[in-house]
Amino acid sequence: MNLNPALSWVNLMDGVEGWHTMEKEAIHPNGAVTYAPYTPAVVVGRDVYLSGQINIDVDENIVAQTEGTLAKIDGLLADAGASKHDLVFVQVLLKSMEFYAPMNEVYEQWLEGVAIKPARAAFAVDALPRDALVEIVCRAVKPE
Repeated sequence: MNLNPALSWVNLMDGVEGWHTMEKEAIHPNGAVTYAPYTPAVVVGRDVYLSGQINIDVDENIVAQTEGTLAKIDGLLADAGASKHDLVFVQVLLKSMEFYAPMNEVYEQWLEGVAIKPARAAFAVDALPRDALVEIVCRAVKPE
C-alpha cells in the first residue's frame, strides 16, 4: 500500500467509526513539572500516549535516571488507569549508546512479571532535554 506518509494514518483510520470525534483526556500528575509546552500523558479511548519522560532530579548516573524515569512512567500510567502490563510500545532515547547495557538492565528488571513485553526501539541521540541521559516515550492500551 503506497500512501502519502503525511496522510497514511488518516487514511488508515477512515474505516474506524468515530475516530476523529473521540475525546482526549490530559493527565497532569500533581506536582509534575513540564519543561516545554506539552501534556505528560494523553488518553484517547483506551489508548494512553506518554510524552517523553526524563528524570533529572538525580546526578549524572544512567541507572538512577532510568529508575526515576520508569517510576514516573508507572505513576503516569496509574493516573491514566493503566500499568506497565498494558504497554504496547516503548521508545528509549539515550545520550550515548554506552548507556544501553545499564539502562537495559534496569528496564529488564522493571518489566519482570510482565507476560508480554512491549515492542521497543532504543537509539542514541545527539542531545536530550535538560541534559538528561535517557528519555522514554510509551504507548499503552488500557484493558476493557
